[in-house]
Amino acid sequence: MTADLEDYDMNLLDTLPSDHLAVFVLATYGEGEPTDNAVEFWEHLVLGEDVPEFSVGDYEDAEKPLANLHFVMFGLGNKTYEHYNSVCRRVDERLVQFGATRIGERGEGDDDGSLEEDFLSWKDDMWKAVCDFMGIDFLAGNSGPRQATYKVQDHTTEEVEGLKKVYYGEHQEPKFMLGSRPTYDSKNPYSAPISVSRELFSAAADRHCLHMEVDISGSGITYQAGDHVAVWPVNSEQEASKLAKILGLTDKLDTVLTVANTDPTTTKLPFPVPTTYRTILRNYVDITAPPSRAFIGQLTPFAPTEEATKTFALWGQDKEAFRINVADARRSLATVLEKILGVGQTMEIPFDLLIESVPRLQARYYSISSSAKAHPTTIHLTAVVLNYQPSVAPEETVYGLATNYLLNCHAHINQTGAIEPKYDISGPKGSHVIGDNGVKVPVHVRHSNFKLPRNAALPIVMIGPGTGVAPFRGFIQDRAQDVKNGKKVGAMVLFFGCRREDEDYMYKDEWPELMKDIEGAQIITALSRQPGVPKTYVQHRMSEHKELIWDLIYKQGGYFYVCGDAKNMAREVNHRLIEIAMTCGEMSEEKATTYVKELRGRGRYEEDVWS
Repeated sequence: MTADLEDYDMNLLDTLPSDHLAVFVLATYGEGEPTDNAVEFWEHLVLGEDVPEFSVGDYEDAEKPLANLHFVMFGLGNKTYEHYNSVCRRVDERLVQFGATRIGERGEGDDDGSLEEDFLSWKDDMWKAVCDFMGIDFLAGNSGPRQATYKVQDHTTEEVEGLKKVYYGEHQEPKFMLGSRPTYDSKNPYSAPISVSRELFSAAADRHCLHMEVDISGSGITYQAGDHVAVWPVNSEQEASKLAKILGLTDKLDTVLTVANTDPTTTKLPFPVPTTYRTILRNYVDITAPPSRAFIGQLTPFAPTEEATKTFALWGQDKEAFRINVADARRSLATVLEKILGVGQTMEIPFDLLIESVPRLQARYYSISSSAKAHPTTIHLTAVVLNYQPSVAPEETVYGLATNYLLNCHAHINQTGAIEPKYDISGPKGSHVIGDNGVKVPVHVRHSNFKLPRNAALPIVMIGPGTGVAPFRGFIQDRAQDVKNGKKVGAMVLFFGCRREDEDYMYKDEWPELMKDIEGAQIITALSRQPGVPKTYVQHRMSEHKELIWDLIYKQGGYFYVCGDAKNMAREVNHRLIEIAMTCGEMSEEKATTYVKELRGRGRYEEDVWS
């Protein structure tokens, strides 16, 4: 059975029989933090007592309460982050410490490379070890027909009339606390009206950057500067329609169906049912992301021609062919099928296999660009609309799912006309449309450790090129509000980077007003494509202002913050800070590296980065 950590009481982990196996798949994000659904488990097992309490309480060895537990561990992380896969490593360490036995090697996936390839290369040895533990013939277990995880049943018109509810994009029934208003979280987002939507880049720029403000009045949602807002997008109409046509589903898109587990002991489903084929393709499964290599291989038996059979088999087995034709090209499921089958061709695929193999459509997270002290009833977000041509397929355009969804919302609000790709932003039964040009967007807040110092008098240095400036707008609003309330605050120095001052200098007119009452506040700008000016990045500006940084961080005990690209910018900024410690602090490279690492360990060097 497959289970969500938060759906079970992990205090009962000691009661799992010794002939059973627990498989943990744990992701790490941010500064070595667990995902929302693993927080309670993490706090109990890792952050709690030396030996946490479990249900039995009476063991042969009080230090080994999990002696009966056998487990498998796979982690999801990203090597561009300092705390790579730290959640799975710490949980693995603690489980073994408390007497549990890991079966096989711990697997670790790197999202900076390919999580899927890391998993595929790990799983065969893992299954062999599991089969040895369970007394199963490994080769026999990998033969025979596919065992379906789900069964699909279409409903007749008469059956639909007897159904209590049909879901058209809702995430789940709202949860209520003590009979009052519902609580909104990663399982149940809040449909928030967009109160403001404006373009931040000039008309001369070749990109869009949106500033949006969503109204959370009366929702009970709270946030702090540095938190993240999750936006729940839908797939574009173009992608949903193209996939439906290839699968031969165009004429039954509005047919109501129910999805059920083939295993009667499992109750969890990937999305609410009953629903329609259209809703599944538009709202519930991530058809825009490249399909997995394993899924492409699974489609081989259903290929309609010999040529297609060969291609499915090749792309499903050959890592390099998959990388070039699917992963690096960032092709959606529909585009992959179209490339293999040919334009206008169709293919019958068991719909239960698609549901099983295509991931659930997930929220996209953005650093909140406001402070609740200044804007308690609205959350601001700042997002560049993503679209680009992959180098391996320059004739194709890849569209960022959530940012283009938000661009459709922006166009509706400002009545700027139709744009491509088109998204249906109306929500379940039109519930997201307000009047002629109003719209709601599903959101929730994920709290973060990326926070201002508790002591507001301490100075801070902020490195935020591009949309990495978003949380720092919130930080500055926060302290500006403190000043208005008579509180003493420390200096704030923001290093901001953009291409051109006249095109993409975000919030250019706001900074002087925001900073005017904060003593020692200033913005230092790096321009990478300004005509007549050498290409300059934030790390160059850091070197130019090394004495200022050293004074604020080392001499005054300030905090250092970085937000933006993890792979290049954040690494280079880290190196520059080490160089500053060597130059201004007269430290050896080893001592400077240790000093910067200690800043991180003490929470004085914080990152909110992505790759």
